[in-house]
Amino acid sequence: MKKLVLTGAAGRLGSYLREPLSKMCDELVSTDLFDDIGTLYPGERYQKANLESLEDMSAVIEGADMVVHFGAIGDERPFETLLGPNFIGAYNVWEAAYQHKVRRVVYASSIHAVGMHKKQDFIGTDAPHRPDTFYGLAKCFAEDLASLYWDKRGLESVCMRILSAAQVNNPRALGSWLSYDDLIHMVTRAIDTPTTGFTIVYGVSNNDRVPVDNRLASHLGYRPKDNAEQFAAKVLAEAPPADPTDAGQMHHGGPFASVALGHSGVATMNIVNDKKEI
Repeated sequence: MKKLVLTGAAGRLGSYLREPLSKMCDELVSTDLFDDIGTLYPGERYQKANLESLEDMSAVIEGADMVVHFGAIGDERPFETLLGPNFIGAYNVWEAAYQHKVRRVVYASSIHAVGMHKKQDFIGTDAPHRPDTFYGLAKCFAEDLASLYWDKRGLESVCMRILSAAQVNNPRALGSWLSYDDLIHMVTRAIDTPTTGFTIVYGVSNNDRVPVDNRLASHLGYRPKDNAEQFAAKVLAEAPPADPTDAGQMHHGGPFASVALGHSGVATMNIVNDKKEI
């Protein structure tokens, strides 16, 4: 490919995608809200842009073959806070992609789009939307937007419902973990699969305790290799007793299923900021 665009390039997950994406195209345009993101990889160019501006997104996306959209507020916030970057921002990405005849949008969706389904329900990619937060609602909106733009405008999308791409330090992550290597593999398959139409795939590693079913996304060729069971003995020995009355332990959304609307879910989690540095 000649040009790929990565939104959210300054984020933790974006930091792991920049190098592999730069090797898949002649030019990788990384974008975020910061003035710069430091050292760039060969073939990478940084362009500051605001998701809330269709003009900005159009300028970044012009000439691109595909867009890898990881930009947004990555936590629960009041609806008014999320409206610009997470809702309108998604529209601006898809609309700019359509206007510039981009072939496909690869989107960082989330388990929080279906977070209020019970964890004991082994849900597939066809599970109906059941968001756990306004943040999850934004993911539902973007997935439906992707479906609409495929049905009415022929713009392909792969929506990756990421479960938990962070270090395994709690019992939920024994099933929900997505390693960075498997993240890169999933994004690569979402890009190099010849045709995708509108596809949903769960972003999760090959965990013994995986709580979701990816069979309907088999055509992507996503075959994760890492397994969180290697961390199980330590995590379970250090964890407090399980509480079946805790909505966060009983639903796919984890802590996001138990927080009040508009209140941070990340604040209740012990996420290690192991952003990749170059």
